[in-house]
Amino acid sequence: MTDNQQILNLYCDDRPGIVAAVATTLSNNQCNIEESAQFNDHLSGKFYMRVVFSPMENGCLNAFQERLSDISENFDMVWSIDSVKQPVNTILMVSQHDHCLNDLLYRWRTNALPINITAVVSNHEKTKNLVAAHNLPFYYLPVTKDTKTDQEVRVKEIIEETDSELIVLARYMQILSQDMCETYAGRVINIHHSFLPGFKGARPYNQAYERGVKIVGATAHFATSDLDEGPIIEQEITRVDHSYTPEKMQTLGRDIESRVLARAIRLYAERRIFVHGKRTVIL
Repeated sequence: MTDNQQILNLYCDDRPGIVAAVATTLSNNQCNIEESAQFNDHLSGKFYMRVVFSPMENGCLNAFQERLSDISENFDMVWSIDSVKQPVNTILMVSQHDHCLNDLLYRWRTNALPINITAVVSNHEKTKNLVAAHNLPFYYLPVTKDTKTDQEVRVKEIIEETDSELIVLARYMQILSQDMCETYAGRVINIHHSFLPGFKGARPYNQAYERGVKIVGATAHFATSDLDEGPIIEQEITRVDHSYTPEKMQTLGRDIESRVLARAIRLYAERRIFVHGKRTVIL
């Protein structure tokens, strides 16, 4: 991997010549393709493409961007270029369950995820010492029905102050407002156990135990104003049986939640996710 690797993402209406135009433009501007993936989505009629490339000489990247701007007009193309070596500034939001937070802090500390954690926001103080041990800013922002609007205003200020692109709800047990979801559409990743929306409310694992479920798991998705119904990024399940107590299922579920959330964050940070309506295309 070169020090100047770039990721090109683009999508547009599908038509002949897109791949050839992009590849030719890269080659003509001394940019070497190192990885390429594309998908023609027959459901939407859209074409998606992700290319990892390296400019071989100084000035090649700017020249390629200028030429691509001209080409994109012909295809009505939406595109972006991001540096591989630039970690994604990420803010974590958590309530009292700290298993996902713990996992992400470890992966961040060991450089196992291409993110830069800028701060942790919580409506409880339980995780304050854990965050302080990692020398990260901790913002305690309690919230009630009457203070929700003001609390979200402060959250927005923190996001802007820390220049955070990605917002991760690492078991943040508050419903974001429609305004919050729309402001950061496609930038808020949530994790929940797979029982939702089947088992809502408190003690979902007890409800699952009482119903004799045979599978537990977790789903990571983008947050929208429709609770737990945003575009799905990643999922995992495992089988259980009648011998699993609610406590055992919960322990198993927390492990799965941590893994699924970490994989979803990696997919985002590696610029692999395209959102179209209620679906995701991941290259």
